[in-house]
Amino acid sequence: CDPKLEIELAFVLATDLAGSDLSTDDVLDATEYVVPAVELIAARSFRRDPDTGRTRTVVDTIADNAADAGIICGGERVGPRDVDLRWVGAIVSRDGEVEETGLGAGVLNDPVEGIVWLANRLTQYGDKISAGDVVLSGSFIRPVQAPKGSLIEADFGDFGQVSCRFV
Repeated sequence: CDPKLEIELAFVLATDLAGSDLSTDDVLDATEYVVPAVELIAARSFRRDPDTGRTRTVVDTIADNAADAGIICGGERVGPRDVDLRWVGAIVSRDGEVEETGLGAGVLNDPVEGIVWLANRLTQYGDKISAGDVVLSGSFIRPVQAPKGSLIEADFGDFGQVSCRFV
């Protein structure tokens, strides 16, 4: 399977984040800075098994470590309250052709809400997001295919750019 990628915002935590009723203000207070990010997705299982026709399930995705292959952070470090993160946008191109566009608001109406959800969920399991952790908000575009040899460029405007070539 060709790798894919998604566009997200990466939150870098300055302090631990734990609690059962956290708010967006709690997340913003705990965040040192936010940067644009590309999440690399490398599913090692097929959406539909070519031999059996069976469709991949959530169990397959979990067994595949959610197809996580890594992240690339770039652009400018921005204070979490310095810009309305709902309006951070990106234009994603493959080999110079626009493939996807999106706004941060595509993640639960506010990318900060993705971090709130995660921190609240981790608390249910006795865990937390720790100072220094880099946490992705969730993608605000559909996955973009990245076949061998392709150049992917994500332009986040004033927020900066992230690019990578797949070899």
